[in-house]
Amino acid sequence: MSRYLPLLLVQSPCRSADDVHALDAFEHEVATYLSDFGPDFEQPRMVVYPEIHLSAVSGTPEQRQAQLERAAEPIDGPRGQRLAQIAAKLGIWLLPGTLCERGEDGHLYNTAPVYSPTGERVAAYRKCFPWRPFEPYQPGREFSVFDIPGIGRIGLAVCYDIWFPEVARQLAWMGAEVIINQAATTTCDRAQEQVLVRANAIFNQVYVVSANTADPHGLGQSLIVDPEGRVRASMAGAGQGILTDVLNLDEVSRVRTFGTVGLNRVWDQRREGDPVLELPVYQGRMDFRQR
Repeated sequence: MSRYLPLLLVQSPCRSADDVHALDAFEHEVATYLSDFGPDFEQPRMVVYPEIHLSAVSGTPEQRQAQLERAAEPIDGPRGQRLAQIAAKLGIWLLPGTLCERGEDGHLYNTAPVYSPTGERVAAYRKCFPWRPFEPYQPGREFSVFDIPGIGRIGLAVCYDIWFPEVARQLAWMGAEVIINQAATTTCDRAQEQVLVRANAIFNQVYVVSANTADPHGLGQSLIVDPEGRVRASMAGAGQGILTDVLNLDEVSRVRTFGTVGLNRVWDQRREGDPVLELPVYQGRMDFRQR
């Protein structure tokens, strides 16, 4: 039986962190998008929003910091509980964009939560590479994957994380077959970012889903890339809109078994008895026997 993952990617402007009605509008918007597909989908859709979709700030650095301090909540605070309820009500896997989390240590984190169709928070990834000096968040310290029963394993990366190949590689080594990259790229390097999305898919033979914020808060150009680096779907500009797709995670198995374009089997290059590769810059090693 094929492992299909129906996907709805929303390229949308951010909502203000100070907007007290943001969650009501968010629920209505998601429900409206889903209604276009009818009620008879057997497999719950995964709905993906961009980075900071519900936590946008503006103004001077001092004003942005003040807005974040007001908006920050524990990950399972009132806002998180409401998002869990929305996921359960609509019967979806919900990635609502990253939130400003107040950690148990008092620091602010740029955190990507995931909610299941039963209303359970199944993951919460703290962005490991905030874009300094613009982002005032504390860096996360752990990578995050979660399982969709019967379908496969999904890895999380946020915006600038995609510039660091170690992130996607670690997620792939943790078993991720799809990497969700939620972004809020406002700068002219979105073109390079699209190349990195494709490159990370090729390096690791995984799907990569990159959801970027729409105008006026971002440059859009969201895209979905397959395990051979081909663009399956994309938004040409920065306007608001949606991408839909159904990912067949068996394609990951096919590409890794037979190789990219039937040639490059990067996961099977090492042989029994090959030396372990020391990685002194990371104080670690690459040992394929542990994969």
